[in-house]
Amino acid sequence: MSETKIIAFEGIDGTGKSVQMERLKERLTRRGLSVGTLSFPDYGSFFGGCVGRFLMKKDGVSASDVDQRSMALWFAMDRWAAFQDFDYRRFDVLLINRYVLSNAVYQSIRDRDLNGPDILDFVTELEFEQLKIPRPHLNLILDMDLSDARQNVSKKGYRDYAGDEKDEYEKQDAIQLRARAKYLAFGERLDNVRVIPCMEQGALLPIDAIAQRVYDAVAEIV
Repeated sequence: MSETKIIAFEGIDGTGKSVQMERLKERLTRRGLSVGTLSFPDYGSFFGGCVGRFLMKKDGVSASDVDQRSMALWFAMDRWAAFQDFDYRRFDVLLINRYVLSNAVYQSIRDRDLNGPDILDFVTELEFEQLKIPRPHLNLILDMDLSDARQNVSKKGYRDYAGDEKDEYEKQDAIQLRARAKYLAFGERLDNVRVIPCMEQGALLPIDAIAQRVYDAVAEIV
């Protein structure tokens, strides 16, 4: 495989992105492909650490209060910094948990942003054109009802940036509902997006069934 294929896992909080990314990695590795992984935000980095403090309203500033373009820049710089020391081209496939599409979604649907335009064009210009962050070949949107996703969020347990608590975006159902709708809307506007339905007849599918849908979508380009 001459060009590294970049595949991003997207969706609202609790849709199983980490689980499905690991399942896909295992399956592609069994095919003999080398697979790298990244996850954003990187809360252990400078920029990602700042994002984490915004999300947990530390230092007296909440992510919900920062204007959308400024908040988008923090997330974008976290990705820019990660790629400075990471040679993704040594892999056949790079899998990413949350990427540029998440930035465009979440900075477009907070309460303070509802009367303004979405910033998909701004975010893609910022990250791909100005910061030269590599474009994904495929964005996979894992789609499920909020009630099921919320149950998964409650199982996350301790996290370095949040402890045992939910962050600013996770704890607001209205944001998650709007985020789901925005993901689907952006999916209709972009040609490198595949929506992976995680439910059937109102019931959440088994992990393996979702994994097969993910693999079928990826097999079209890998």
